[in-house]
Amino acid sequence: QVQLVESGGGLVQPGGSLRLSCVASGISGRIVQMGWYRQAPGKERELVAISIGSATTNYADLVKGRFTISRDNVGNTVYLQMNSLKPEDTAVYYCTVRVASYGTKNYWGQGTQVTVSS
Repeated sequence: QVQLVESGGGLVQPGGSLRLSCVASGISGRIVQMGWYRQAPGKERELVAISIGSATTNYADLVKGRFTISRDNVGNTVYLQMNSLKPEDTAVYYCTVRVASYGTKNYWGQGTQVTVSS
């Protein structure tokens, strides 16, 4: 049973920082991609940042230069360092993992709330 456990969300003031973590367990195939999406109230879920393989990262334009995605050496934990946070970054942040095993499948975490407010 694949599980993604996210942590690190919370309330922060504008200009502040947070670091999200996501640990994947129960993976029986090869992790080809790990990343973060977010969904604000009344909006569709959108890509924040993705880590593909061992060296490729992609970011949404809205977070470039402020957010950094990284993975641990084992490869089953993904982090999202969020700096210079803005109120418009307020959303539920979801971790996602793509696993290759006789095809590919995406898994999602339960989400962690990030609120940026003074």
